[in-house]
Amino acid sequence: MISRLQDFKTSGFQDYYKWIFSILMVFGVFLLGYQSEQSSFGIIFSSYTMLFVVYGFIFWLIKSEKDILFFLGLGVILRVVLVIPLPHLSDDVYRFIWDGRLWLNGINPFTHLPSYYIENQISLVGIDGSLYEKLNSPKYFTIYPPVHQLSFYISAYLFPHSIYGNALVLKLINFLFELTTIFYLWKILVKEKLIPNINPKNIILYVLNPLILIELVGNLHFEAAMICFLTMALYYILKHQNHKSAVFFALSIASKLLPLMFLPFIIKRIGWKKSLVYFSIIGVFLILMFLPLYDPQFVANFGSSLNLYFQRFEFNASFYYISRWIGYQIYGWNKIQDYGPLLSLVTPIGIGIFFLWERKPKNFTLPIAMLFAFTLYLSMATIIHPWYIALLVLFAAMSRFRYPIIWSYMITLTYINYSYPSYHENLWIVVFEYIVVYGYLIWELLISKNRFQNHPHFQYIDNQTKT
Repeated sequence: MISRLQDFKTSGFQDYYKWIFSILMVFGVFLLGYQSEQSSFGIIFSSYTMLFVVYGFIFWLIKSEKDILFFLGLGVILRVVLVIPLPHLSDDVYRFIWDGRLWLNGINPFTHLPSYYIENQISLVGIDGSLYEKLNSPKYFTIYPPVHQLSFYISAYLFPHSIYGNALVLKLINFLFELTTIFYLWKILVKEKLIPNINPKNIILYVLNPLILIELVGNLHFEAAMICFLTMALYYILKHQNHKSAVFFALSIASKLLPLMFLPFIIKRIGWKKSLVYFSIIGVFLILMFLPLYDPQFVANFGSSLNLYFQRFEFNASFYYISRWIGYQIYGWNKIQDYGPLLSLVTPIGIGIFFLWERKPKNFTLPIAMLFAFTLYLSMATIIHPWYIALLVLFAAMSRFRYPIIWSYMITLTYINYSYPSYHENLWIVVFEYIVVYGYLIWELLISKNRFQNHPHFQYIDNQTKT
């Protein structure tokens, strides 16, 4: 069987294979983007499974830059297909529209809860009870930072009364973010080969990853913006153009605050003196971008929403669920108020240890440092939605680690929670997911160390360990 597969691989990647795989990818994307709802677990999981199988074969069979270009084109086409429909697997879009229409009315969405406008019967353009009923968190303050809010305003300005129009504009914005990410990944991995010993076809790991396709463009999650600007920041730091890198790093933070955790790794690569300039540029741009959002209630309301992620919300967690179970055994109730914030401290401590441990790391190992920092963050988080894995997929494309790809498939199992008559989290699925993901991670780190021994990052670690 293995010899036949090898014969198939070496017999030449004929054009009709490309078209067969392309048609299957379009079909799977069509099912997920047009024919499925959150409760349609059978369609969702079977479609994702087919897409990941085809995706794996495509990556395995690619052997030339011509093949890479063909499938980059397919990746763009699939994103175009997903721009058209309303998101069916996520209802976050309605909060995006709500925030944008508040800006259109000259109101800062961080000032009041959505319920305030309905309960007080305040008449606003585009704001009404029907939109309010679609919100999944009407009793919580918005948490979306400046890049999101600007996008929301643009969509509301262009379509103040059309939900579909709003969603279409937002999807087009995410589509442009994704095109930019692909362009800069092409420059990093294929055109300029800025990361040593990484196969250029790794770009396909991101471009055709089914989770990336469905969650970022199809389901309209703005991780696309964070990933776009972070990819640009990485490109310019690899080119030793630190000032440009700092600007795009600031934009990435202004899209989602998570890239803040990566800043310590910059210090070790460009030095303390240059880091002060780098961080100053980031600070100035963040102040300029957050300034339009500021009012007396902004800090308190924005902070209270962030705290919810550590003190109230639970979904698909790993180590937190273990600590929660221990808390039930000891205290008899859920101790999320204590364990959530406590586990969140593990990430900065872990990053601090890694920061002290690294010795003269190279710029091209920065994606690996970010990969493990973000993995640690997700491991300690109380809530991990499928689109949270998107950033790990980006780092996988820039490294030889594949556990993020495994995770991007396994996490699609969590859609089973919406298939029951009333929402219910299936903890057996969670256990299965993390056994597979952490098992594969351990395998990559320990058992298959020889697989990575030629990578400069690991050679350097080994040398440092010996000295």
